[in-house]
Amino acid sequence: MRSLVLGLIIMGNCASLYGQTDSSTDGERRGGEGLTRFNLHFQVTYIYQYKPAFCSPYSGQNSLLGTEEKQNSLTSTLFLGVRLWRGAEMYINPEIAGGSGLSGAFGLAASTNGETYRVGDPAPTLYLARGYFKQTIAISKDYSAIADGANQVSCQMPEKYIQFLLGKYGLADMFDINVYSNAPRTQFMNWALMNNAAWDYASNVRGYNYAFTTIVQLNSITYKSSLSLLPPVPNGAELNTNLSEEFAVNSEIDKTYKLGKREGNIRLLGYYNYGNFGSYAQALNTKDSLDFPKISATRQAGRHKIGLGISADQQISETIGFFTRVGWNDGKTETWCYTESDRTLSAGLSINGKKWKRPDDNIGFGWVVDGLSGEHRNYLAAGGLGFELGDGKLNYGHETACELYYSLKPVSSSIWLSADYQCVFNPGYNKDRGPVNVFSCRVHMEL
Repeated sequence: MRSLVLGLIIMGNCASLYGQTDSSTDGERRGGEGLTRFNLHFQVTYIYQYKPAFCSPYSGQNSLLGTEEKQNSLTSTLFLGVRLWRGAEMYINPEIAGGSGLSGAFGLAASTNGETYRVGDPAPTLYLARGYFKQTIAISKDYSAIADGANQVSCQMPEKYIQFLLGKYGLADMFDINVYSNAPRTQFMNWALMNNAAWDYASNVRGYNYAFTTIVQLNSITYKSSLSLLPPVPNGAELNTNLSEEFAVNSEIDKTYKLGKREGNIRLLGYYNYGNFGSYAQALNTKDSLDFPKISATRQAGRHKIGLGISADQQISETIGFFTRVGWNDGKTETWCYTESDRTLSAGLSINGKKWKRPDDNIGFGWVVDGLSGEHRNYLAAGGLGFELGDGKLNYGHETACELYYSLKPVSSSIWLSADYQCVFNPGYNKDRGPVNVFSCRVHMEL
């Protein structure tokens, strides 16, 4: 693995320095600037987490362990992009991931490491994270330059356009994007801060999916909609290609605005998941021989889950930005893909280091409160096992998490070092357990 990572670093570095350009027609370049024909970028992220022992009078199969715990994770990704013809691009992302979240990422809705998944085997694994085609169709004559980056070949992008994406990628790449709270590799690590916790977004166990997405950009408003697959079982590695059995629809409206001279964004997200889901209420009426409800025994075709989310970010000054999210889902059927939350409210601040002459440094503070529907909490209180929760019983309380990080960019322009602290109250929505303290360090490099 060490030699493979070294090879990817060298490849990414060479691509960054020697990315090829061409001299396309002036109509395509809109100003005569050379365009990149292809690019190659690379990232690697290492996270170490330490959790001291905490108050845990009892635990269940899916509890966060009450004992002292240390875990780490490593991900590395190669970003290959190719411009095929006017407006057409192809992107391929092979990825290696290894390590584990605390307690295997069980026991918390606000799980503390956004770079880990519930895959069971912590051994480093190579897989295709993304492989998709993108076509952009201009509907205006005005263009602006788009810089080269990961999964973005430099180009002249029309101010108004229709865009189609088809292939494998993460829905979180397209929806619920927030300027200050969206990237666990450089910003907040907590699952409930990096995305809307009540958004049970369709994906396989590693967060990726096969999907078709349409984006319409009209001045300051963007409309997005996608159709994607779902796994046949919760947290599944495979995806069901039979759309008559399972599918997911996500739609979002994004609005960019200014308060005074400060830019802000607000987004309204809605989703609909259709599949063979279990019912919390029905599970309570069909207990097994051990007198514990079992939601898998209630799975039935044709069930659905619907949800809504609002995300906003606002620049307050040159150094301070504010963000917030609100989310809700109906909470009637079992959590299938993301994290076990039916209600969520989060907010926080991001502060860059311009005031102390380190503009690339960043401080972030975030706070999130998650909740469950009545059916969901009753199921867990009766001893049921959820998607990632199950203490055997439940003294219900809202799960609350706070996170504080400092991201430092040393002399090298390609490396970020972060120190991170998280505190979770009522882990797994259980007032009998916790609070939980988690200390983390993170090293992130990108080329």
